[in-house]
Amino acid sequence: MIIYRLTKEKFANQLSGFGAEQSGGRWNSKGVAMIYTSENRSLCTAEIAVHTPLGIMPRDFCLISIEVPDNMKIESLALKDLPYKWREIPPDVASQKVGDAFIRNSKSSVLKVPSVVVQGEYNYLINPNHLDFNKIKIKKIEPFSFDERLFSI
Repeated sequence: MIIYRLTKEKFANQLSGFGAEQSGGRWNSKGVAMIYTSENRSLCTAEIAVHTPLGIMPRDFCLISIEVPDNMKIESLALKDLPYKWREIPPDVASQKVGDAFIRNSKSSVLKVPSVVVQGEYNYLINPNHLDFNKIKIKKIEPFSFDERLFSI
């Protein structure tokens, strides 16, 4: 399976979870390393767009294509299993606890979660500390330009 990640060019060769560890996110608390990816390029674009203030054009981004082996176990969360406030903005601690437990329990290296940004689509969270993490490979890194209309006022 190929999944995607958009990131600043200077971080393109890294799959560490360091950024999420420093700031926390919807699915992880500060101090918990996690790599956020999406099932397709357009969802990656939407995820960046909702986190970028209007009028600021993201520059120097790369799209990373990441290969997850087909035989790798992927956990999945169904909507019915998510905490009541999982879609809250800013993220509620309940969804962070779900992701933190995924990292802590280390049953698999990848967790499929529903996207808040695009209903019916999915993001994939990667545990960089899992024993099978080294089987997940960057397949391609390419420069990525955003359409200016996404960020215009």
